[in-house]
Amino acid sequence: MIERRIASELEERIDSSPAVALLGPRQVGKTTLAIDIGKTRPSLYLDLESDAARAKLSEPELYLAQHADKLVILDEVHRLPDLFQILRGLIDSGRRAGRRSGQFLLLGSASIDLLKQSGESLAGRITYLEMQPIDGLEVVPNNLQALWLRGGFPDSLLAATDRASLRWRQDFIRTYLERDIPQLGPRIPAETLRRFWTMLAHYQSGLLNAAELARSLGVDGKTVASYLDLLVDLLLVRRLEPWHANLGKRLVKSPKVYVRDSGITHALLGLGTADHLLGHPIVGASWEGFVVETLIAASPHGTTANFYRTAAGAEIDLLITPPGRKPWAIEIKRSLAPKVEKGFYLACEDIQPERRIVVYPGTETFPMKNEVTAMPLWAAGRMLRDEG
Repeated sequence: MIERRIASELEERIDSSPAVALLGPRQVGKTTLAIDIGKTRPSLYLDLESDAARAKLSEPELYLAQHADKLVILDEVHRLPDLFQILRGLIDSGRRAGRRSGQFLLLGSASIDLLKQSGESLAGRITYLEMQPIDGLEVVPNNLQALWLRGGFPDSLLAATDRASLRWRQDFIRTYLERDIPQLGPRIPAETLRRFWTMLAHYQSGLLNAAELARSLGVDGKTVASYLDLLVDLLLVRRLEPWHANLGKRLVKSPKVYVRDSGITHALLGLGTADHLLGHPIVGASWEGFVVETLIAASPHGTTANFYRTAAGAEIDLLITPPGRKPWAIEIKRSLAPKVEKGFYLACEDIQPERRIVVYPGTETFPMKNEVTAMPLWAAGRMLRDEG
């Protein structure tokens, strides 16, 4: 059992807000965490994918009112979008009765409908929390290699063998394409979306070139944008926006794109073992995406994440800006003897970051020239979490 860092924050939000929406991809551990929290207090769990649970909610207001003294956990809540209007009335009734927190915990796969409905009906009554796959700060440093290869979905990471892990991820991708995404609304041919997702894995950490992707798929640019928006909304792909400031520089304006879970990236590319991964051209970009996800997950609430690149070649892989602080400039290297290019130093002269860090796959922290510090991933993540 891997202890999830988000657990304490989720409990804190349940204790301070009438409704909490815990969003994340399927199979990331939302249900397990919610049931564990439910065991610590009076609670009711309903899986809305179950016919029996949906039958109980044929008269939702009457049924839920009977359990007003409990934390009601509604799993896959996007299956009943009309429920949000009912929840609004129940939350307001609970407030009038003096119960101002801990009424509902809503679990969803971050569907567009869920975000839209809850935003319209529960404004001021709900707080959102994103649950990501297991990240590099939730395993011991010795397990980082396995986490990078297999990704952070618990069943994939904890599989008995690399082969079993790869098979689980391939099944996960197929289920998402053939069952889950159609249930969430968009009617996109599964094979077309698979090709698009696989192309993004090949482009891992690269600048988005929508025109090139559109040509490869035989669709127009607007269709590519809609596919990308869908995968971003489902928390499967990250669109990292460029950092903008009035510096008198010609800045790159296209976002960088990452398949968020490294294990899914490798499954899309058919890379099932460490040897396959280390011998593939994607290895550096995959490591960059893995580091980006871990550091963003470790960042304090309210942190913004960007990258920086100018037409002249100044570049920073990741800019992390904690609330009220100057940016942290982070360069990501896959070498045990990392070397920093001139472009990073030039970019730091432009931005004047608070910290200059090179994250590399070694085990020691050591200083480099020009106030740059080389750090292992776990050390950089902990410093960001503790000092950010």
